[in-house]
Amino acid sequence: MSFSADREEVTRGARTAILLPELPAAHGRVQRRDREPRIEEARGLALAIGLDVVVSHVVTVRKVHPATLLGSGQVEAFGHMVEDNDCELVIVDGALTPVQQRNLETALKAKVIDRTALILEIFGERAATAEGRLQVELAHLDYQQGRLVRSWTHLERQRGGFGFLGGPGETQIEADRRMIRDRMARLRKSLEDVRRTRALHRERRKRAPWPVVALVGYTNAGKSTLFNRLAASAVMAEDLLFATLDPTMRQIPVDGLGKVILSDTVGFISDLPTQLVAAFRATLEEVESADLLLHVRDISHPDSEAQRDDVLDVLGDLGIGPRAFDRAGEETPTDAGPPIIEVHNKIDRLTGDARSDAEGQAHREGAILLSALTGEGIDQLLLRLTDALGGSEVQRHLVIPSADGKTRAWLHRNAVVHSERSDEEGRLHLHLSLSAANNGRLSQMLAEQPDPSRV
Repeated sequence: MSFSADREEVTRGARTAILLPELPAAHGRVQRRDREPRIEEARGLALAIGLDVVVSHVVTVRKVHPATLLGSGQVEAFGHMVEDNDCELVIVDGALTPVQQRNLETALKAKVIDRTALILEIFGERAATAEGRLQVELAHLDYQQGRLVRSWTHLERQRGGFGFLGGPGETQIEADRRMIRDRMARLRKSLEDVRRTRALHRERRKRAPWPVVALVGYTNAGKSTLFNRLAASAVMAEDLLFATLDPTMRQIPVDGLGKVILSDTVGFISDLPTQLVAAFRATLEEVESADLLLHVRDISHPDSEAQRDDVLDVLGDLGIGPRAFDRAGEETPTDAGPPIIEVHNKIDRLTGDARSDAEGQAHREGAILLSALTGEGIDQLLLRLTDALGGSEVQRHLVIPSADGKTRAWLHRNAVVHSERSDEEGRLHLHLSLSAANNGRLSQMLAEQPDPSRV
């Protein structure tokens, strides 16, 4: 944490102008959102790192100018706006080339960053674990290759040296690209070690008796609040974009299943930087290996449908869900990856006709309607988990050695034991019922530790 005191103050309270360029359809993706929600999201991103947004401006760009993105008249008009409001920082809610960034800074006489840089800055501030810091640093370096690297002086410095808004290296024009490549190579090696470790942990969990349920969704959809409600936990859950960065796992009790491992993951966002998707691959693989995904949506948000599409796009990039594509670019079957249940959250914010419409939508789409904040609908969600992971109940008669306390304890935790008796040969006879999922796990356990006395 090596910000200098004065630079930290400027960074946290910087007077900021937001520029939202509306580009022609030929440049970039089809825009799914209305203007005002996009501005609000950009403000929320700026607020997430303590910036003071004093002005927001939308510009319709009919022709993209390679040098400045905007036309000269638009740049001049916006420059007056920046000057009149004493803005130190300009956030362009879109992608800028290095040349456009440099020329805009010259014309506007203020620091300029684009949407990717802003999101990377938020992630850099929120990374709490060693793995998270490695991932964010790699994403920063990948982004900064080929750009004017102005925000750091020493590659070995800790957080603060890899940001865009501050730090002792603020006046440095170029970083040593060879050092960047070497550093990136070391980071990739470290993350590959993380990836192998995660793979081992996943293999270990597969041998455990409990299924894994991962929460996914747009940032600030209420995933952490739902996680806390289900797990009686205290994970950071605020009305703030990217309140959760590092994944968290907890065991929760579910009737008919015994226990379920619940995983809270980082929120997705539109135009998620490709550098972050690549750097966080090891973390996102936890989503791929889950038994079930709960797609949490803020049903009260005006852009809830567009947010759903963005989440499905990111999942598709990972090879999951109805928009998954294989490496050859061919669309995979719609059941690729773990099954997905839609959870329409924040119903407590809706009243009257808006609530009735949400109820009808949830019924049509087979979604669970709930409020993670008040607890409404949580019981229905738990029943759906049991149905999705458990299926129909299985009756089973089992014979195990009396000394096999591990299997006996597992059965009493995850099945209903109707009767239990010992025979003359010291074996236990158990009549039990359990879910189809747990029956499969029991069969796997017995297959991995074969014993001829078992039936």
